[in-house]
Amino acid sequence: MTDSAFFNWVILPALIFCARIIDVSIGTMRIVYIGRGKKFLAPLLGFFEVFIWLIAIGQIFKHLDNVACYFGWAGGFAMGNYVGMVIEDKLAIGAQILRIICREDSQQITEHLKSEGYGITLVNAEGTAGAVKIIFTVVMRKDLPKVLGIMKQHNPKAFYTVEDVQRVREAVFPLAVARPRWFILQLLKMDRKKK
Repeated sequence: MTDSAFFNWVILPALIFCARIIDVSIGTMRIVYIGRGKKFLAPLLGFFEVFIWLIAIGQIFKHLDNVACYFGWAGGFAMGNYVGMVIEDKLAIGAQILRIICREDSQQITEHLKSEGYGITLVNAEGTAGAVKIIFTVVMRKDLPKVLGIMKQHNPKAFYTVEDVQRVREAVFPLAVARPRWFILQLLKMDRKKK
């Protein structure tokens, strides 16, 4: 196999594959940010997504007789969807509402959540099998596993649902330890408010 053939049948499809992973992953993140109402970040991601896509599709059209490029394109698209979902899951951006429906006593869960700094709303309701308590709490996505652990610790058979929240205003969240780089920004904001 000559160097030119090796490039056309191995290197080029691999580059197209990688470009598709990147552009589809960026596209997945763009859609997430659109759903979260991030008006400035979503268009920026869209720019890079389409820029990379144009480079990759340009190579496809230059090499229409190269079936390996088609496989690189399709494989990169599939892998890009997976990688985008993994990245989105790891970033855990945004807030979620957690609804916990308890047939048993809900006091232990509510007290534990309150002691951890989470705001809760408790509602008496009627379920198919009788009286239930519904606990509503809005949590940051990164905190969801911790809150579900609290729920399972006190009421492992509780029914629950989780839903994304686009905007949250005046919610009660646990105090987080400020990161040094954000701490300076917080000081600047506080300084402006005093003026």
